[in-house]
Amino acid sequence: MMKGDVLGVSPDEDSASNSSISNEDFSYPEYPLKKHPNSHFDMDPENQNYLLEPSQAKKKSETEYLPGTTSFGMSVFNLSNAIVGSGILALSYAMANTGIALFMILLVFVAIFSLYSIHLLLKTANEGGSLLYEQLGLKAFGLPGKIAASGSVTLQNIGAMSSYLYIVKYELPLVIKALMDITDNGQWYLNGDYLVLMVSLFLILPLSMLRNLGYLGYTSGFSLLCMVFFLIVVIYKKFQIPCPLDIKAMEITLNATLSQLNQHNNTVAHTHNETSDEMCKPKYFVFNSQTVYAIPILTFSFVCHPSVLPIYQELKGRSRRRMMNVSNISFFAMFIMYLLAALFGYLTFFSNVEPELLHTYSKVSGAGIIFVVVRLAVLLAVTLTVPIVIFPIRSSITELFFSGKDFAWWRHCLITLLILAFTNVLVIFVPTIRDIFGFIGASAAAMLVFILPSAFYIKLVKKESMKSVQKIGAILFLVSGIIVMVGSMTLIIIDWVHNATSKGH
Repeated sequence: MMKGDVLGVSPDEDSASNSSISNEDFSYPEYPLKKHPNSHFDMDPENQNYLLEPSQAKKKSETEYLPGTTSFGMSVFNLSNAIVGSGILALSYAMANTGIALFMILLVFVAIFSLYSIHLLLKTANEGGSLLYEQLGLKAFGLPGKIAASGSVTLQNIGAMSSYLYIVKYELPLVIKALMDITDNGQWYLNGDYLVLMVSLFLILPLSMLRNLGYLGYTSGFSLLCMVFFLIVVIYKKFQIPCPLDIKAMEITLNATLSQLNQHNNTVAHTHNETSDEMCKPKYFVFNSQTVYAIPILTFSFVCHPSVLPIYQELKGRSRRRMMNVSNISFFAMFIMYLLAALFGYLTFFSNVEPELLHTYSKVSGAGIIFVVVRLAVLLAVTLTVPIVIFPIRSSITELFFSGKDFAWWRHCLITLLILAFTNVLVIFVPTIRDIFGFIGASAAAMLVFILPSAFYIKLVKKESMKSVQKIGAILFLVSGIIVMVGSMTLIIIDWVHNATSKGH
């Protein structure tokens, strides 16, 4: 499905014998490394390793070229880190509301479409002469294009931050209860809202204020290991947890945090009328009011496009074909990981699965100390990842509104505070993590996966006519992305309005 010959680059595209620049490789060993003092790229300090534009083919000797230093295997690891995230915790919920067969179909299509958009993005970067998402937007559509790219990246990262803090909000109270052996839920320090604010203020904020977060980059690898550990435990527990579930004989009311989670239970209230046999029987096609969240959740889970160009820039022996092979392997590995996590999580809880899978295990009697360890590992990973996610948001805002200005600590701190404060407000007042996955997946993720790569490709790749197969495919992909975004957003808003009306009655 995801082999290189399916979504890789065709030989005629890469050879480009009639083109002034080969799309296969940007290595020019015969030319000395030399900086062109009048290059317009010099105005942007972040864009030091740009690619050649077609009009610059005769001026290769004036171009600075820094070869990549990252190996193929490490590039696969880095891209896998960029793909995997908190979205894996919502996949079982998506499967419960689509059925196994429909979920697998959607998963295959979203993975293939994401790979195709990476193909368009890489080809556009080659033709457009830039390895920065925002710069491609600027080249394609001017300031509106730059704002669209910057806004989509920012919104996607805010969604990722929110999902990480939601995990803190859901899981930290349960960890504290387990470690302190508390049965009473009335203490203030078991309120998820308070805990999110405290973690944000005393841990995330100081780390986010640093100018250089290089040492925190190691947490991306730790986060991937935590998710692999989580997957192993989910598979193992599937064969230990009986069905129907042995639900704890207690009220789960961790103040505002868990009472908000109970709102989700209303959406699957019909399951209480099912017999035990029906509850423990897997379904292959499901359509209900929550099915609309499946595509946004899957799209959110596969978004890695802002990281593709930096990884491409650092790839040793850089070529578009080589980067597509990196993408194919990374996506195939994450496809298998996502499928296993969704399948075994669903087969453990069936229709009782919650939007955040890890939290569902808190309702199982005798889940074991292993889930306390899993929660601690995931909590540590996501908490240390939040400052890394803040960094590109802050950089994008600074580039958009304060481009060309010298660094100022007051601006650096103010932007950081505003980002963190806004994200905390979202986490405290938005009812469930499902809404964050749904909204961000339908808006920013759809822009990054479907709309922007195809729009940039159509605008910047000049050597192909609008009647060519490649351009027609990009146009169809663009139209599909618009339909997915508008359709998903409309259905999600309708679901929100329906739930608000139901509560009013």
